[in-house]
Amino acid sequence: HVQLVESGGGSVQAGGSLRLSCVRSGVEYSTMYMGWFRQAPGKEREGVARIWSSGGSPYYTDSVKGRFTISQDNAKNTLYLQMNSLKPEDTAMYYCAAGTRCTWEPRWYNYWGQGTQVTVS
Repeated sequence: HVQLVESGGGSVQAGGSLRLSCVRSGVEYSTMYMGWFRQAPGKEREGVARIWSSGGSPYYTDSVKGRFTISQDNAKNTLYLQMNSLKPEDTAMYYCAAGTRCTWEPRWYNYWGQGTQVTVS
């Protein structure tokens, strides 16, 4: 049974920080890309950050470079997204996902969490 469970969302003021966590189980993560996506109301889902589960350089979308950091603790089967210097435009539902391609295209991600809301005011 594949499961991704996010946590850590909340409401913060602009300039604040949050750390999202995604606990994974039942996923062959050693051969998958792990990513964070977000979706704001009325907008398409967009990739924010991704990393190969076996390590390597992470990828970030331009709007979060220098502010967000993706990391993972494979011993804990957990993916993280540290978000600093948050802006109102970062407000969205954030999703953890696992896929088999190095891409921002959501359709190539087979497994998704339920999402965690981030609101920046």
